[in-house]
Amino acid sequence: MATRHNPVSKEGTPHMSTRMGQWLTSTLAGCGIAACLLVGCTPPPHEPTKVGVNPWVGYDPLVLARESGLLDPREVQVVELASASESKRALRSGLLDAATLTLDEAIRLADGGLAVQVVAVLDVSHGADTLLVRPGITSLTQLRGQRLAFEDTSLGNLMLDGVLQAADLTHAEVSTFHVEASQHVDVLNSGRADAVITYEPMKSLLLSKGMVPLFDSTDLPGRILDVLVTRADLPVERAAAIVLGWERGRRALQEDPVRGAQQLAPGVDLSTDQYLATLEGLRFFPLADSQTLLNGQPAPLAALAAPATDTLRRLGLLGAPPNWGALINPQPGLLALRTLAQQDKRP
Repeated sequence: MATRHNPVSKEGTPHMSTRMGQWLTSTLAGCGIAACLLVGCTPPPHEPTKVGVNPWVGYDPLVLARESGLLDPREVQVVELASASESKRALRSGLLDAATLTLDEAIRLADGGLAVQVVAVLDVSHGADTLLVRPGITSLTQLRGQRLAFEDTSLGNLMLDGVLQAADLTHAEVSTFHVEASQHVDVLNSGRADAVITYEPMKSLLLSKGMVPLFDSTDLPGRILDVLVTRADLPVERAAAIVLGWERGRRALQEDPVRGAQQLAPGVDLSTDQYLATLEGLRFFPLADSQTLLNGQPAPLAALAAPATDTLRRLGLLGAPPNWGALINPQPGLLALRTLAQQDKRP
């Protein structure tokens, strides 16, 4: 069973159980280094590279890699956070070296002055991001005057814009408020909202409680892409270690999805069958396909991102067009592919 946890509270301070876990982790790491010294091996010359993930099944290959021993914990530490907002805060503050985010969030981080690079394209949402409403609302036009909750991220705003356009409504005709993803289930269950823009695994949890889907990412085809982002000063070799772990986890999930779902589902309060169903709502990119999207001047990823960046600029959420030459770095993925090719040749 996967050991899932949220290392940071909504207020940004460590939970007591996390502090104990961090102490234990550092103690065990120290013991590991001491053991290496005793037997003559060389410990890593740096602290583990920290990559943040929030609850979204599209990021779970990294969790699976950690739980299956496909990542060296001395090299890469997967840090689970409650929301994309927390991942961005931790990346900005330097608590993380890397994070899994939607491409639009990566673009906005760069636009805000943080030097980051996209080093892998992970997946595209194909129905896993959705608008859910309480029973009794049967059409998008009925959202007029209703209370709609969403996370104040680029993804949340892109989905909201799509919903309003499809409903032929203006922002002023819907009462919207911001709620981080970890609270989506509660805000709709409690009646504080009539509708919520959310994603897996919250989507499946709310569907199981009778909430109704009216709009999802299939209505915005190819618009919602997930990427692995690193700080621009992270050495290529350390970034490549994360990409390598991601690809190993993706392959493991693809080769045996039932086993992967059995490991991962308890951590997000889903049954194995529910977890397998959520996988139908996204498409993973094998590392070779990711590299195809990142290579070239301009890289094909720039064209894929154009509809989302145009929308963000129209909404006033993006100041200037992305500097793709600075934002994209295919070198970590190339190094990871070479490593995998060498490993695949071994008997």
